[in-house]
Amino acid sequence: MELDDLLQALNAGDTITGDSPLHEVMHRTSQEALRITSELNSGYHEPARVRELLAQLIGRPVDESVTMFPPFSADFGKNITLGKRIFINSGCRFQDQGGVIIGDDCLIGHNTVLATLNHDLAPSRRADMHPAPIVIGRNVWIGANVTVLAGVTIGDNSVVAAASVVTKDVPENSIVVGSPARVVRSVPD
Repeated sequence: MELDDLLQALNAGDTITGDSPLHEVMHRTSQEALRITSELNSGYHEPARVRELLAQLIGRPVDESVTMFPPFSADFGKNITLGKRIFINSGCRFQDQGGVIIGDDCLIGHNTVLATLNHDLAPSRRADMHPAPIVIGRNVWIGANVTVLAGVTIGDNSVVAAASVVTKDVPENSIVVGSPARVVRSVPD
């Protein structure tokens, strides 16, 4: 089993069984992510170097318009897709095995957590993992200390208020608040 096999299974939403060959590939890939994020977070780096390390982490080029303020962590790294003109503030944590897609012109606030895996509820299967992607549309603003859970899509132009926990899809042009996050109004024109 290789990374491509794992990514295919993750992106299909297949359960990753604990102690399986796919789980071993996930663990091995996570070790690489830990190494890269350790370097990223080890001290000051010019913005171009931050993008270089981010590109190593995700395994594809990062547009020069993307800005990230470390520290940052991703416990997998290879299932993150970034658009252009994205700002990721300090302290963010991406659990990206299930896939994290961030559209153009997004602002991701301090300490945002994007969590794309759930463990099985049955105690005998608790080590099994169920991936589901997080998709963040274009021009989305996510406030500080937000948690977005697996399988959530946040529509274009929406705003997620600070400290919200997003458990279900957010319609386009919406402002959501709370835990669980709920729509409180539309984004003004």
